[in-house]
Amino acid sequence: MTEYSNEFMETEIGFDAAPARLTVDLSAIVSNWRTMRALSGTARTGAVVKADGYGLGIEDVGEALYEAGAADFFVAVPEEGATLRRFAPDARIFVLSGMWPGTEAMFFENGLVPVLASEEQLAFFFAAIADYGDYPCALQVDTGFNRLGLSHDEALRLAADDARPASFSPVLVLSHLACGDDAAAPMNREQLARFRDVANAFEGVEASLSASAGILLGADYHFELTRPGIALYGGDSAPGASKKLQPAATAEARIIQTRFAKKGENVSYGATQQLARDSRLAIVSAGYADGYLRAKSGTGVPLRDAVPAGGMGFIAGHRVPILGRITMDMTIFDITDLPESAVRAGDYVELFGPNIALDDAAAAAGTIGYELLTSLGLRYNRRYIQPD
Repeated sequence: MTEYSNEFMETEIGFDAAPARLTVDLSAIVSNWRTMRALSGTARTGAVVKADGYGLGIEDVGEALYEAGAADFFVAVPEEGATLRRFAPDARIFVLSGMWPGTEAMFFENGLVPVLASEEQLAFFFAAIADYGDYPCALQVDTGFNRLGLSHDEALRLAADDARPASFSPVLVLSHLACGDDAAAPMNREQLARFRDVANAFEGVEASLSASAGILLGADYHFELTRPGIALYGGDSAPGASKKLQPAATAEARIIQTRFAKKGENVSYGATQQLARDSRLAIVSAGYADGYLRAKSGTGVPLRDAVPAGGMGFIAGHRVPILGRITMDMTIFDITDLPESAVRAGDYVELFGPNIALDDAAAAAGTIGYELLTSLGLRYNRRYIQPD
């Protein structure tokens, strides 16, 4: 057996040589936050950084937004909040999944604010603060989404309950729009009316209804605090919304090999793509294990029966289509229409970024930019562009 000296063992590859790489533009994320802040009018603007900052890194994203002035952050689970606390020392960090037995210490030690969504969570929280003392919380109210939250009636009863603990003092009441991405949806006004009832019942407590899409619905939906998420990362929260924003991430994969294939030959698993012409192919080092979703494949997946066009890459100034099925670690692109001298092994194909919009890349997989970002795998070598 060959032995290797630890002195010479490398565990990281530099960005310029990485098989797959991701450039995260923190300047763009900060700019997008400022855009959403301007659109929020008189409301304060928080930042949603759950799911590891939508796949882009909660540490770097959180710190950049905190330094830019964001004072309210939203995460999904307490572990995310504990990580963020190191980079946003004075921020309010709201945990959307609330407090459960066994998590109290993480909340109290890191100053995290639980978002309580049920009578069971309220009961546990009351028991926890009986021992700990006064501690802030937020209330989630369901106004029609039928996901998390106290019902409209439960929230109103709680607001009027003189028997609730004196130490119970929520700092925020929030809800979430089901159809915020459709400005014409009647449900938006219905939810707004229900939420106003609850917000008025909790007099003196700040209210928050709008995420990215809701902000675009106008001042009626802003209340005291907005909480943009996907907009910070350059994605569409509503049709065309990203036109006001900057792309925040560029994913690229290196070409491992270029090859010629003849008309009539097949490409990738299942032989689902038969070439209609003599072709030149580029095989790149990213696949569905890297979050480059198999549903984007050029052929051989059920989505292609409904949406004929598969995904595209970008190289040497041209968009190039995916051929055949995307595999675990590799994707094949058709570079036949490019000059032979324009592309060679070692070059990088843009998977999404300034030339292949995030939401266009997602649509080719039958999904949305949220899923594409949060599916990014661990194999991307990351580079962060710092804000000015």
